[in-house]
Amino acid sequence: MAALIEIERLTKRFGAFTAVDDVSFTVDRGEVVGFLGPNGAGKSTTMKMLAGFVTPSAGTARICGQDVIEAPVAAKRALGYLPEGAPTYPEMTVTGFLHFIARIRGFGGAEANERMARAMAMTQLEGVRLQPIETLSKGFKRRVGLAQALLHDPPVLVLDEPTDGLDPNQKHEVRELIRRMAAEKAIVISTHILEEVDAVCTRAIIIARGKVLADATPKQLEAPGTTLEQVFRDLTLKQEAA
Repeated sequence: MAALIEIERLTKRFGAFTAVDDVSFTVDRGEVVGFLGPNGAGKSTTMKMLAGFVTPSAGTARICGQDVIEAPVAAKRALGYLPEGAPTYPEMTVTGFLHFIARIRGFGGAEANERMARAMAMTQLEGVRLQPIETLSKGFKRRVGLAQALLHDPPVLVLDEPTDGLDPNQKHEVRELIRRMAAEKAIVISTHILEEVDAVCTRAIIIARGKVLADATPKQLEAPGTTLEQVFRDLTLKQEAA
């Protein structure tokens, strides 16, 4: 069976600058992949290409076998995407925004209401369901973004900094949610928080200056006497000096 996520030689150039350089990897059902790198490494650009928001300069990606370039609508049906910053309509209430997302996803009536209620319960938004999004804290706004990504129960999740802006308790809750969902989905988490990789990820991919430097389990990356933080620092410093 093919992997749920297949990234094949993805490259993105902005003029003379190459943000992502010939990146390839796959993610199977049941895997949670931590996509690690310093600021400007190419993490968000790779995820935007996978989600169909940025067109690759070369290469392609497939979600559940659907090419993001040749079959973008089919690919997006199988994807839940939490982008950096989680843009929303700030004047909408939480319920209004999620109802809007449900309609876009093709749900109506009781099914839309059930899916909205489930997504709000998973992300603990019931207490602010009638508030305008612009009045929410950064952490709650992030949870609204996560709720819209989960609403249609997709087999693939691409989460860009999912715990950004959350307090320690909220981070723990989101990580527990990811662990509960992991067996049935392929999940990619872009993060610069190494403890997040240790907490929830089965694999870690390290990227710097647009190139993949390592792809292994966290334990495999941690040679005797080293930590994931040391490995990450050493690999990225070598790439920056190259």
